[in-house]
Amino acid sequence: MINRDEYLKKLIKFKDKDLIKVITGIRRCGKSTLFDIYIDYLLKNGITQDQIIRLNLEDPIYHELDTYLKLYNYIKDKTNPDKTNYVFIDEVQNIQQFQKAVDGLYIQKNIDIYITGSNAYLLSGELATLLSGRYIEIKMLPLSFKEYSLALPHENIDRIYKKYISTGSFPYTLKLEDIDDVDMYIKGIYDSIILKDVMARKNFQDMQMLQSIINFMLDNVGNLYSTNKIADTMTSNGRKISVHTVESYLSALTEAFILYKTTRYDIKGKQYLKTGDKYYVVDLGLRYFLLGRKEQGRGHILENVVYLELLRRGYDVYIGKVDEYEIDFVAINSKGIEYYQVAETTMNEETLNRELRSLDMIKDHYPKYILTMDVTPETSYNGIRKLNVLDWLLDK
Repeated sequence: MINRDEYLKKLIKFKDKDLIKVITGIRRCGKSTLFDIYIDYLLKNGITQDQIIRLNLEDPIYHELDTYLKLYNYIKDKTNPDKTNYVFIDEVQNIQQFQKAVDGLYIQKNIDIYITGSNAYLLSGELATLLSGRYIEIKMLPLSFKEYSLALPHENIDRIYKKYISTGSFPYTLKLEDIDDVDMYIKGIYDSIILKDVMARKNFQDMQMLQSIINFMLDNVGNLYSTNKIADTMTSNGRKISVHTVESYLSALTEAFILYKTTRYDIKGKQYLKTGDKYYVVDLGLRYFLLGRKEQGRGHILENVVYLELLRRGYDVYIGKVDEYEIDFVAINSKGIEYYQVAETTMNEETLNRELRSLDMIKDHYPKYILTMDVTPETSYNGIRKLNVLDWLLDK
């Protein structure tokens, strides 16, 4: 079992706080395993087994819990009135109006409640309204490069990176040595997400069109696109589709955590721009599985890895615009702003100058970085730090 220390620390931090702990993320990214790790921590720190109530609502054993009231009563009957009860519910969105059961359990003084969900819909609409101010969301991703490399302590770091991007970061893939087995496993995840979290939830009928959209987006990770341009490009390629349909599909794919959308930010004007977005995929193994394991845009793949890592580190991430220049990532958190350019290599002087020029246009004093695969010592250009990206990924 791979320890997910960063997520575990968050659960420990909020233990016994008067908040519902909501863990969201794509299927098979490790949410249930995180519960296992946390429950083990509780048992080692004074909590007894009879204080723990655990349900996975995808397990057929709970098929009779088909209403929120049955779910509420089932859990309530198992609680110990004289102790704090730690309630864990996996895939809670499988019960209609589950938010009413969660709210009913939350108001009990002796229940500390934790739930997971594989769709961003979990925290939209009625749940967000009903539980406003009473929950914290822990956004979970598949394995970081550092977590992945810790599971392969005897392998060369460059080989680990190649494996990380080609077979993917879903934790269970580390147990599979044969690439065909990896593909079979990823196919199972993909089919489950598409059928349960996209097609069925959104009542989409055209599976082929959805697949075309997915393939198009995965083939263009890190490219700047508007929904109008996506619709026009697909139509010109023989797949006629409306802008509204593109928007519906992209919304469903981001809700299911397959795609992550990042918008543009005008650095000088300090405002968010409404035109042009970029999309990144949650797992590059999924991209390779769907598009084939041919040589694929290594620069954009590296950009994808850095983007997800910035999310893991708690940043809100945007595409930067300064005059006519683009900054790959503007990373913002409570401590301030950081700027990143990502390139496979800047050993060519023209490439280095291009990356520096964009960062030089920013006149504030926040940290600025260039991340590359170049195996060279850290270098500074007028305060702009050039780092090896694998060292940076392993740094925290």
